[in-house]
Order: sequence, then structure tokens, then C-alpha cells
Amino acid sequence: MSIAKRMVAVWLAITVFFSCLPMGAVGDEKDFDLLIKGGRIVDGTGNPWFYGDVAIKNGRIAAIGNLAPERAARVIVASGKIVAPGFIDVHAHIEGDIEARPLAESYLRMGVTSVITGNCGSSEPSLGAWFDKLAKQGISINVGSLVGHNRIRRQGMNGDFDRPPTPEELEKMRGLVTQAMHDGAVGFSTGLEYVPGIYAKTDEIVALAKASSGFGGIYTTHMRDEGVAVEQAIKESLEVGALANCPVEISHFKISAKKRWGASELTIKLVEDARARGQQVTVDQYLYTAGATFIDIIFPGWIFDGGEIKVKERLTDTATRQRIIKEMLEKAGGQGFDDLSFVQITSYAPNPSFNGKRLNEIAKMTKNNASAEAQAELAIEIRLNGGAGIVVHKMSDVDVERIFRQPFTMIAADAGVMDINSKANPHPRGFGNNARVLALYTREKRLVGLEEAIRKMSSLPAQTFGLWERGILRPGMLADVVIFDEKTVADRATFEQPKQYATGFDYVLVNGQVVIDNGTHTGAKPGQILRGRGAV
Repeated sequence: MSIAKRMVAVWLAITVFFSCLPMGAVGDEKDFDLLIKGGRIVDGTGNPWFYGDVAIKNGRIAAIGNLAPERAARVIVASGKIVAPGFIDVHAHIEGDIEARPLAESYLRMGVTSVITGNCGSSEPSLGAWFDKLAKQGISINVGSLVGHNRIRRQGMNGDFDRPPTPEELEKMRGLVTQAMHDGAVGFSTGLEYVPGIYAKTDEIVALAKASSGFGGIYTTHMRDEGVAVEQAIKESLEVGALANCPVEISHFKISAKKRWGASELTIKLVEDARARGQQVTVDQYLYTAGATFIDIIFPGWIFDGGEIKVKERLTDTATRQRIIKEMLEKAGGQGFDDLSFVQITSYAPNPSFNGKRLNEIAKMTKNNASAEAQAELAIEIRLNGGAGIVVHKMSDVDVERIFRQPFTMIAADAGVMDINSKANPHPRGFGNNARVLALYTREKRLVGLEEAIRKMSSLPAQTFGLWERGILRPGMLADVVIFDEKTVADRATFEQPKQYATGFDYVLVNGQVVIDNGTHTGAKPGQILRGRGAV
């Protein structure tokens, strides 16, 4: 055999040998672990899309350009698809859910790769222990958390909450915030429509926000009012940020009262004016005309003082019960509603047949009486039986769309990790919010361009919460990436049938690992804990 023929034989033998090895065996010899080939790159900055390839190595973006496919251990062909940074949801409530559903499919299947939880004043009691637990268990998305004011107030105050804290209690609460920042919290959140935060004065909030801002923390707030008195609530939020010397992020920015529909022109101007003065203010929103919360929100706040025993006493005392009904209906009337039919039950354990129905429907079904008073009586009965999750239909399309168009508006589902097999009838935002942005508000209504929509879900959240290695497709950045078809991406979840995953997201990568692979969850859990600047 000639030397030339021997060389060919050896070359063929080597080729066959390496082609039979597992992918991992040859991966070490490749320049890249993965190459996303031929997509239209929307990089997250708001810049126009461009054609290019994205190469990934060791969890980070290694290169962007015209790259040879043979340099990669695996190639994903993205022709005709959009390649974008993984979406960052800045307003989540995943405590308890992520432990039970670590694959986080409801988020990943609408392109969300990172969430910030601990919002509305509610967070885990010990963030350090919780972060360690999640890291040990393994999760499919990245998780950061705020430290919640309501949690801090319950831990730091003795006895009833309808009062200012003593100097000793305030100092204890400052210490708890500081500890949470050392654990890795990204900021401090309030829920001022909920007990016990509803009783806190502005100076208390400022003092605790200062404890967070000393470690680079942001102040996020579910304000005292999102309807009739929304302007005053915004002004208080801005005052806290100014006095605590920290950025302000206003949660689920909305006009939640029929009487004030159209007032988003005024509330947006308050934010614009603050930014013009040099104050860093952003907002987030979900793209629906209904919110979701608990049935407690429709009751007068005073009934919750003193704890659950006192609540039951007040709801069962005949005279007090009548006062509560009167004030519930007055509150609804003040917001422009004739009754409580804007309330839809999402999860009521004693009678799941209530789920998905409005209070007027249930009152008609159970009492043969759909009057406003009968609806209020029904709400009291539900509360005495343990309460319920609710959707509140209180917003207008005009306000939602106007808020969405603002350059300082981010996108957030205000949801947990949803259970598609539960008996509940949850708000559809937990399954479809980000897809809805791309399908309805960008592709169909054309309120913003695709690049701007993606910026609202990627680099703007990353910038706002200091996630400096995420949110943009650039070499060296952590490789959270989504690949989707802009023509077919869609939210399927509705208020009638909410438990339906979004469609159109073919591939989702978290820290360089493929988690959604051609529409199927791989079971991978590459998610990381997103710790704030004060972490030690």
C-alpha cells in the first residue's frame, strides 16, 4: 500500500473513531459548546435586529458574527427566528412554588429566564437559608429576591401593628433589612395595601429603605392606592426614594378604578417629571385589564388589626358585619363600580366550583340573589372559610396601552410558578404575559417595535436591578437566550381557560444550557441565585 493510501486509511479510521464517540468526548476539542446559526439577533439594547450567529462556551456568549458550524459541538439552526436575551421578570411571587415546581415551565415557556421575587412586601424570612436551599435543590431559572417590608414588620414588631414601631423595634427592623442585604437581596419592597404594611408611616419606610440603599438596593413598592388616590401614592413613593437616596421601581403601574380611567396621563407625567429632576424611577406592568390578589383587598383595612381572631369576631358580630358590608360597597362605589362583580374567584379550596366565576354569578347560584349586598355577604362567608384568591377586573385598555408605550416601563407577570394541573383558575398572566407582549401588543397592535418590546423585557430590567451580566447579547455575557418565531409566538391563556402554556418559544437557554429544546423541557436545572451588591 502506498504512503498516500495509508494516510487516507489512517485519516478515515480516525474520522470513524471520533464520529462514534459521545458528544462530550469531542466537545473539549471544539471552540464552542453551542452555536445558534443564522437567526435575526435582537440584542436587547433596542438597536435594530441584524443577522448573525451566537456562539456559547462555558455558560457565556463566546462570539457573535459569521461563525463556522464545525467549530461547535452542537448547532441550533435559527433561520427565520428571533434570537434574543432571556427575559427578566422583575415582579414575581415564587416563594413556595419554585420549591414544588423547580422546572418553572410556566415562565420558561414564555421566554423568562430570570425572576425577581420578594415583591409587595412579602419575602422569605431568611433569604440566606432560602437561597442555599434553592441552590442545593436545583432550579431551571435564575432567582433574585427583594426583602419584604411586611415580613420585616412581622418579625420586628411585638403585638398589634396599627401603630408606629418603637425606637427599639425600628432598630431591629433595620438590622433585619441589613442581614437580608448581606444574604443577597437586591432591594427593599413594600406592600402598602396589605397588613401590616398598611399601618406604616412614610418615615418608617424611609428608614428601612435607607438600610437597603446603603448596599445598593432599589426601593420597589406596591403603593397605598392604585385607583382613586393614585397620585398621592406615587408622590409618597418618590419621596421615599429621594429621602432614602435610592432608585424607585413602582410595581404593577396601573389605574385600578373605573372612576379614574384615563388618569394614566397624569401618573405618567409624575414619573416623567421625577426623571427630569434626576430621580431614577421605573415602573412595571402586566398586559391585562385585570389584576390578581386575595379577597382581603376588598374589605376595609381596619378589620385586620389584631390578627385573625379579631377578624373573625368582627365578621361574625351582626352590627360590625353590617358596617363592613356598607364600607365594602362604599369603597367599590368610590372607585366607580355599582357592586362587587369585578371580583372573580381564582382559588377557593372549600368549593372549587367557585373558581373562575364572579361574585355576582356565585351569589345568584348559591343565594338566588345577585344584589350588591348579597355579593358582600358572600365575600364575608368566603373570608370566614379561609379566604380566596381573586382576579379584579378594574382597568381600561387605554391606560394599559399608554403605560406600555413608555420607555421606562418593564414587563412583569406578578405571578408564581404556575401549576398547570391545579384545580385553581388563576390569572392568565402567569402563563402568557411575555408572549402577549410580543403577539398582541407588538405584532398585532404595533404599539412598539419588536426591538423596544424586547428591551423592556431584557436590558431595562437588568439595568434597573443591577444584573450587569445579563439582559444583552454580547461576548462575555452570561448566555440566557431565547429563540422564537415572531410570526407565531402567542399567549393561549385566557381568563376562561388560563392554564395553557405560551407557544412559539422553540429554544430557551439558561446560563448556556438548553432548557427548552425544540419546545420540550430538558429537565436541566442550570438556574443561579442572583445576589445583590451587598452579599457577603
